[in-house]
Amino acid sequence: MDQVKTQIALANAQELLQKISDKCFKKCIFKPGASLDNSEQKCIALCMDRYMDSWNTVSRVYTARLQKEHSNISGGY
Repeated sequence: MDQVKTQIALANAQELLQKISDKCFKKCIFKPGASLDNSEQKCIALCMDRYMDSWNTVSRVYTARLQKEHSNISGGY
């Protein structure tokens, strides 16, 4: 069971990284080339930071809501 949980967590992390890459690339890179210029590097870094902050906030709220619902269900019986 732990191995399945680990595989799910890894798949979720890979999906998150793919989404970040796609969204930030589309937002920040207008003329793809061999390297990123300074403004593209800064845009990518800020985009990734904002995306991760948002992801963490949503995850915390979602987890808290699940725990609250679980305790309401468990405590109600």
